[in-house]
Amino acid sequence: MMNLHETYMRRCLDLALLGAGSVAPNPMVGAVLVFENRIIGEGYHQQYGQAHAEVNCLNAVKQEDQPFISQSTLYVSLEPCSHFGKTPPCTMLILKYGIPKVVIACQDPFPKVAGSGIEALKQAGVEVVVGVLEQAALALNKRFICFHQNKRPFIILKWAQTANGKIAGMGDERLMISNELTNRLVHRWRSEEAAILVGFNTALKDNPRLDNRYWQGNASIRMVIDRDLSLPSHLHLMDGSQRTIVWNQVNNHTAPNLDHVLIDVDKDTIEQILTASYQMGIQSVIVEGGAALLQDFIDKGYWDEARVISNQQLSIDAGLDAPVLKQAKQFHSEQIQTDSILYFHPSVQV
Repeated sequence: MMNLHETYMRRCLDLALLGAGSVAPNPMVGAVLVFENRIIGEGYHQQYGQAHAEVNCLNAVKQEDQPFISQSTLYVSLEPCSHFGKTPPCTMLILKYGIPKVVIACQDPFPKVAGSGIEALKQAGVEVVVGVLEQAALALNKRFICFHQNKRPFIILKWAQTANGKIAGMGDERLMISNELTNRLVHRWRSEEAAILVGFNTALKDNPRLDNRYWQGNASIRMVIDRDLSLPSHLHLMDGSQRTIVWNQVNNHTAPNLDHVLIDVDKDTIEQILTASYQMGIQSVIVEGGAALLQDFIDKGYWDEARVISNQQLSIDAGLDAPVLKQAKQFHSEQIQTDSILYFHPSVQV
């Protein structure tokens, strides 16, 4: 029976993934309703503030199959909510339809749920199975889970380097390392995260837009560290095209799409950024440079994933050394033309 459970839960996870980039700060969730080994309804959380997966799943049941709902098993990739938020509790909906059995991949770490949804169903006499493909479900919502468990955003480090380990040249001219197809992938990555962070020198020398113009989806919040507010106003980051946070030691000031957020010169900058980001509800940050900022995150153990792009056909005689990962374990790789992309996570949890 567990094989069937896993089959239907895998479908839940595939559905949940369709909400990537659109549901944060909510988790990605998929749901499947099964009657006598036949899927009669399925759905996923499509947009933040709109219907949850369970609602969309039940709404998808055809008229002729609705009499079977009260004899079906509901599979859901995350514990159904039991509190009133932007939508009513999904546990109430499950009980309303008289669904006798619910199979759940993992418990919700959100404090307002955190087991209460499972308990509410059990108290009402619903048979509840928890833990089917649990690790896959936890990995799917790693940002959401990290945010609520660690009280900080999920941190992704990303950089591109030459075949001989250089992240930039010695001059002021920007070194283009990754190819066009990889750049599209990077823009997809950006669309999946809540914010993008760069340091002062990267903003000044590269003048990045930090947008996802080569990919559809929501624009991330742009972040830059500019302690003395000395970055020139003509930079793309200052154009007001999307929300931008400037971490500085001068003042708190808000303009259209531009927030100056004060940090304390006597306290650790990264820790302050992570704490303030958590308080703002920012669930994930992709750090794109420069080398010193990336290395600072690595040295302090504030990272959850690293994505390293290496152009295997490009070497330069002299340049800025790429960051050095510590206590890292590779878990995935891919090749895009000249670019090799390696994915790492920490081998030791800090």
